[in-house]
Amino acid sequence: MENVKKKDNKVFYISLVISFAIVGWGILFQENFAASANWLLGFLSTNFGWAYLLSMFIFVLFALSLAFSRYGNIKLGPDDSEPEFSTTSWFGMLFGAGMGIGLVFWGVAEPVSHYLNPSSGIEAGSTASANFAMKASFMHWGFHPWANYAIIGLALAYFQFRKGKPGLISSIFIPLLGEERVQGPIGKTIDVLAVFATVAGVATSLGMGTLQINSGLKYLFNIPETQTVQVMIIAVVTVIFIWTAVSGIDKGIKVLGDINLVLASALLLLTFIIGPTLTSVNSFINGLGSYMGDFIHQSLHIEPFGDNTWLSGWTIFYWAWWIAWAPFVGTFIARISKGRTIREFIGGVILAPALVSFIWFATFGSLGIKLAEKIGIAALTDIVSAPETALFAVLKSYPLTGVLSFITIVLLCTFFITSANSATFVLGMLSSNGDLNPTNKRKIIWGLVQSLLATSLLLAGGLKALQTASVAAAFPFIFIMIFACVSIIKTLKQEEV
Repeated sequence: MENVKKKDNKVFYISLVISFAIVGWGILFQENFAASANWLLGFLSTNFGWAYLLSMFIFVLFALSLAFSRYGNIKLGPDDSEPEFSTTSWFGMLFGAGMGIGLVFWGVAEPVSHYLNPSSGIEAGSTASANFAMKASFMHWGFHPWANYAIIGLALAYFQFRKGKPGLISSIFIPLLGEERVQGPIGKTIDVLAVFATVAGVATSLGMGTLQINSGLKYLFNIPETQTVQVMIIAVVTVIFIWTAVSGIDKGIKVLGDINLVLASALLLLTFIIGPTLTSVNSFINGLGSYMGDFIHQSLHIEPFGDNTWLSGWTIFYWAWWIAWAPFVGTFIARISKGRTIREFIGGVILAPALVSFIWFATFGSLGIKLAEKIGIAALTDIVSAPETALFAVLKSYPLTGVLSFITIVLLCTFFITSANSATFVLGMLSSNGDLNPTNKRKIIWGLVQSLLATSLLLAGGLKALQTASVAAAFPFIFIMIFACVSIIKTLKQEEV
């Protein structure tokens, strides 16, 4: 027990030191931080774009192959175990933690951006660019991100609940490295990387959410968009998400997940009704066909002789962003998935959320693109130049704008809180030797660290600095997750099925 405690403290303190060093750098040397982040983003995107594309494609193939394999009926836990949460609550929690706030932020902004600035060879503002916009949005929010979450989540749930190992990323490597090495410096390094990737990835999302909440408050109540207001938003939400994290999964986090599902469903349904309904339906059908029909080419497309500017700015950034979130979302999904079969897990974590994302982008993307007929390309370009305000600006041109904007702000807050309290819970686990119920003290500390990092990054240059931080944190996890796939297969081969 003493050794476990010692390991706990090492991971906890090393992770804290690294996180506070980044916070200090972001606050005290803002220009240097932004310049370094931009250089790192350019270096990774240019030289390792292929690695992001190839690894994410592998994750999709691996997860779907596993679901339809003879191992699909194996339970994540003892053979007689049952799921801890209802399917609805389970989906609400995993969806809210996985990407909820990102869908609200980019639902209008991304398809409209692709429509106005498509990949090379496509005329901006054309029918072809509108179709490309849907296809690209489906790609970025479809099977790839959720398969990436499923790799870590499945491996952790399997080793945690079926094999009785600690809920740590390093536990996945026991079949490859042995128990002794995993408890040594290699295992600690993996766990520290997981903690830092979680903090940086969640801070990215919290920063985006803060900017959009501020823009919504300006639209509804004329509250100015300033850094002071944004810091106040983070402070208020921090109190709430730490409180819900301390309340535990059964109370705070589960209830918020259920609220998110209701609010998101209401916003989606109302938008579908007041928007260009037929266009949304056709966009969904056509976008799904384009996405599925060109899936392999899209997954591996990179220009060896041409310009990869669009690819680096969108697809490769997204893959890095999702990989940065994998330790956090994967650990959280694993925590709430005991008792489900491998097939049920992969279906619930990949197929169902991807389908919701397709419907979401078809609805909100059509809402924005169709607006070009009414206000013109120039006005639409102005709207999308500030992605955090794009949704509110587009809603102004449709009925029920006040109601929809209010629901959006509330939903942003609840998704904001869900991501943060889930991450707080996970950080507590990862820095407490995988304890499924970490102490409140540890959860409070990590809640404050996340908020400090989000605040410092906002002050150091806004969204761009937040994005580059997540890319930097993600890179080592490409290799960690590939080895996780190998480890899962090695262990599953020992099962009697």
